[in-house]
Amino acid sequence: MMPRAVLVGPPGSGKSSVGRLLAERIGAGFRDTDADVVARAGRPIADIFTTDGEPAFRALEEEMVALALDEHDGVLALGGGSVLSPATRKRLIGHTVVFLNVGLAEGVRRTGMSSARPLLAGVNPRATYKELLDARLPVYREVATVEVVTDGHSVAEVVAEITARLPPQ
Repeated sequence: MMPRAVLVGPPGSGKSSVGRLLAERIGAGFRDTDADVVARAGRPIADIFTTDGEPAFRALEEEMVALALDEHDGVLALGGGSVLSPATRKRLIGHTVVFLNVGLAEGVRRTGMSSARPLLAGVNPRATYKELLDARLPVYREVATVEVVTDGHSVAEVVAEITARLPPQ
């Protein structure tokens, strides 16, 4: 069993909203590994970061991604930083991985000052988001088999492009 599509991208790229609509359009289930992490931990991601630290969160995230890749055959959305794990990148080989690319201005606009996004909380969210994009862009591109720019496009338009580019089942 293998997901039809695995969505990756930075916070605000649309992984959850695009993933839900894509799953609906292709008649598949939707699963979000951030939700899996929250369910397993029994508390929000921001709490895990605050209480246990980022390394503990990343270890749990890596475990949830591995489980989801093995169990889920629909559309799977990964947490924005999950691709930082070498083990996760290795597990993504052979999967249809869709990188939802969002620009700096649009990503900052979409994420705002959300306290649910612990890596973006800080004095200068725009600078923090830029650093995150700069660090992760090469990694997203390394794992992606499809890249879709989301800036200036509706969720439906992004889903239509992905659907047209998915390999036949």
